[in-house]
Amino acid sequence: MPEHHPPRRPRRETVTYASAHGPGAVTPPGGRRPVHPPARSEIDEQTTLGHTYVRSLMRSQLRAALTALGALALLVGSLPLLLALPAPEALVWAALGFGVYPVVWAIAHWYVRRAERNERDFTGLVER
Repeated sequence: MPEHHPPRRPRRETVTYASAHGPGAVTPPGGRRPVHPPARSEIDEQTTLGHTYVRSLMRSQLRAALTALGALALLVGSLPLLLALPAPEALVWAALGFGVYPVVWAIAHWYVRRAERNERDFTGLVER
């Protein structure tokens, strides 16, 4: 006749800040766990809403990158037309040096500022 054993109770586990946040985690002052805003926890937990937040950031960054790429393509695409004009060589070099490079710099500067603003807006949304 088989012996009947009572079901075993699951082993209790104590969850601490360090065990929940990995080895080397330091408990914040006061022993309390920091409270994360809902958006940040949604992203940390990789929920559908968190995925939507991250996708919105990626879309805005992609939009800025494609805008900068389009502006550069128009600029570089128009260079053969500029170089095909009958003009002295010095004028062509002046147009390249003083006309094209500052525009490339301005586009790059705009892109960096826009990308940083997108990230700052996203961080503001998540940190609220």
